[in-house]
Amino acid sequence: MKLIKIFILTFIVAFAGKVTAQDLKFGHINIQQLVAELPEKKAADAQLQAEAQKLQDQLKVMSEDLDKKYTDYLSQRDSLPDLIRATKEKEIQDLDTRIKQYNQMAQQTLAQKEQQLLQPIIQKVQKAISEVGQEQGLIYIFDISSQVVVYHSDKSIDCAPLVKTKLGIQ
Repeated sequence: MKLIKIFILTFIVAFAGKVTAQDLKFGHINIQQLVAELPEKKAADAQLQAEAQKLQDQLKVMSEDLDKKYTDYLSQRDSLPDLIRATKEKEIQDLDTRIKQYNQMAQQTLAQKEQQLLQPIIQKVQKAISEVGQEQGLIYIFDISSQVVVYHSDKSIDCAPLVKTKLGIQ
């Protein structure tokens, strides 16, 4: 009797595991590709490019000013008194330092601007992915653009068309 109970219990546990395993549904999506196709991303890229151009133009003006001062200094260096020569050298070094600092600050500004522009886009995509996952009864949706998922079978649902529909893009 005890042997029969153990056998039945083992059968129920094994059978329940197989039923549960068959109900698992997984999906995958390439988020980088999806985001790149969004009109909002293209608009953000254009805005970021315009900002970068403004910063680049200012850097060019500063660099031309440095080049002019350096060229003038070189042409007059031998005829200048020591005090004036030292002052001009210090001025050129200071300008060079300011240009380097400006370049670093410009890179930081662009990175912050990119983050600011992309954050709402990423949130919108994440929301759409979550909605598709819930609607399709998926347990996980893997981002295959991150190269973390080593394998996905044909049984994994490609969620990109569903998410694109949810986002209103073709």
